[in-house]
Amino acid sequence: MCASTHSYRGRFAPSPTGPLHKGSLIAALASYLDARAHSGQWLVRIEDIDPPREQAGATQSILNSLQAHGLYWDDDPLFQSTRSDAYEHAITRLHTDGLTFACQCTRAALGPDGCCNGRCEASSTSLTPPTATRFRVERATVISTDDGVQGQQSWPLGQDAPDFVIKRKDGLFAYQLAVAVDDAQQGISRVVRGSDLLDSTPRQIALMGALGYDAPEYSHIPILATPDGQKLSKQNHAAPLADQTAAANLREALDYLGQPPPPTTLESPVDILTAATTQWSEAAIPKAMAIIA
Repeated sequence: MCASTHSYRGRFAPSPTGPLHKGSLIAALASYLDARAHSGQWLVRIEDIDPPREQAGATQSILNSLQAHGLYWDDDPLFQSTRSDAYEHAITRLHTDGLTFACQCTRAALGPDGCCNGRCEASSTSLTPPTATRFRVERATVISTDDGVQGQQSWPLGQDAPDFVIKRKDGLFAYQLAVAVDDAQQGISRVVRGSDLLDSTPRQIALMGALGYDAPEYSHIPILATPDGQKLSKQNHAAPLADQTAAANLREALDYLGQPPPPTTLESPVDILTAATTQWSEAAIPKAMAIIA
């Protein structure tokens, strides 16, 4: 078991685009166990900032499934849909520091990796709505971090994701901005999530630095993938979790995470989680980006 770190705050942050599935349970479980093994807090954040993609009833379904699996959070869930003022304030701060510009590019006009290619920056102040807001990234910018599972990472952000969008043309706030602001506001010290979000990390770190926030530590666990290499997800119709088989679901998720099996005599999710917490080992998680389901 890990040493106690009372300032540890972790989180699980699903989008309400559908019910939890096997892959999302693995991510929730890994973040939960890492927090508990450090005697830390575990929070739930509902990332509901993209209404067109949301599914009616998904939020309550997600919360119900977490509780059915014994994954109880330590504070009221935070809903990103209530955080518009905080995101707008962050954009104002970035704009005041000269770190944003308006972009009117259509999707067809964008350059590699969705960059603006400098078309809009020079005339940013004279563009008429609707415009997107972009975060200015110097071309020499390199972001590095030591990931707890994937190891040392380094991204030439200024080359790979220059001047990325933080507020869309339709007025919705971008995922990268919302996550950076909310991780800071909630005091998140460690982010344990799927490897499909690894390439989001440099953008979030860059935004946190620009806003004067300390970035958390990161661990990106392998995602579950279909035999043809597709991420197991709500979008490709992954089967929803059967809450009535919560104990079996947890045992299967622990196996995917490389953790030792809890005693077979344990039947309740809470007892299984208690045992799993005492045996939790991040080092045992497969050092891979994906595992075939």
